[in-house]
Amino acid sequence: MCIAAVEKPGTLMDQPPHWSETAMTSTDLEKLAVAGGTPCVTDKPGSYLHGPQEIGDEEINAVTDALRSKNLFRFFKGAEDSYVAKFEAEFKKLTQAEYVLAVNSGTSGLICGMVGLGLSSGDEVIVPAYTYIATAAAALSLHAIPVICEVDDTLTMDPDDLERRITPRTKLICPVHMRGTPSQMDRIMAVAKKHNIPVLEDVAQANGGAFKGQPLGSIGDAGAFSMQHFKIITAGEGGAFVARDKKTFDRGACYHDSAYTFWKERDNDLTIEPFLGQNFRMSELEGAVAWAQIQKRDRILARTRSIKKKLMEVVGSFDNVTPQRMPCVEGDCSIALAFFGQDADHAKRIAEALGAEGMAAGTTFSKGIPDRHIFFHWDYVMAKRTSDLHGRPWNDPDRPVNFEYTKDMCPKSLEWLNRAVSCSITQRMSDEHVDSCCVALKKVLSQV
Repeated sequence: MCIAAVEKPGTLMDQPPHWSETAMTSTDLEKLAVAGGTPCVTDKPGSYLHGPQEIGDEEINAVTDALRSKNLFRFFKGAEDSYVAKFEAEFKKLTQAEYVLAVNSGTSGLICGMVGLGLSSGDEVIVPAYTYIATAAAALSLHAIPVICEVDDTLTMDPDDLERRITPRTKLICPVHMRGTPSQMDRIMAVAKKHNIPVLEDVAQANGGAFKGQPLGSIGDAGAFSMQHFKIITAGEGGAFVARDKKTFDRGACYHDSAYTFWKERDNDLTIEPFLGQNFRMSELEGAVAWAQIQKRDRILARTRSIKKKLMEVVGSFDNVTPQRMPCVEGDCSIALAFFGQDADHAKRIAEALGAEGMAAGTTFSKGIPDRHIFFHWDYVMAKRTSDLHGRPWNDPDRPVNFEYTKDMCPKSLEWLNRAVSCSITQRMSDEHVDSCCVALKKVLSQV
């Protein structure tokens, strides 16, 4: 990378055309806002969320239609009338998955995937150090043991450390496409195939992403998606479980509903005998919102991708920072811009300066801020606490295990996360806002 030309004193840095010279002087632009200068970014989006900003007449009309039907239970409706079923059909086309089941949360989707792939009490499932705590919690809910592995400069699962963490008790690998970034699925699948271990993709934050042209969630043996309020598309809550083969799907579907086989008796195509399940069903109200939202997903991502491309061009022109390595640029959802400072202090100073300029920016890791997306702050996992009063799964008398968690168990992950600066991207950023963010990045990275 080459250093961008630093403007000489008395000249004006690149301005978006909507700014007038009388509104902002060259001195204002050259002096960092954190040091008392004028912020570059004033035209801010009302929200940095994605799906919620798209809620409109389509969602309102669909929910109203569902309410007027006076039947909010999907299994009492046919596929042509059920919004849940219509969402599943649309999602199947988009994900290219063989089997799709809508559920009531992303965590439920993970649990269904784990059950579908045979994860059981005392088994180990490998999860990355950087993911929402729900990934580990899903395993714990089945009395399985989450094994935490490093992330690398992609901020996703490190395939080399993944292989080092495999033991005879490893029964599942769960890569997470964190903040829309595709994991290194070619290398992860190669490790999984070598050791004959199934793969469950956590696609909670990457709905619509892809790896080398293949939709995320359809690369592994199963996938789990979230449509919670903060996700790319939303149903308020809600999620989806997808599977490659019928037995995996039937096991996950059976677990999602303790009476699933009763509702499905007429289909007579189940590959399993009924067993104990939960109640993870999606209602028609959530299904109505999900059906309306899924049709907007690709438009949302087309916009975020065009925005990130502009911002990355600026970041890539400076050699005092390092862009996050992208396993698949085209498949990135582009809901966040991440790059690394030279060290933790440098990252903190950049984030503070960008924030003062008006950008939605921050460092990724802080010991003082309990971000549950980082293993360091997974308190009940670190302390090995579950609802089981006997201490399972760690103290299971039938399958004893000597497994300890420490806050320094993934030092490489903490090193990368300490150096990471993250900037939020939303489809509702105006062209003017994006232009001013580019100016802010140039201004800060040339001086910090």
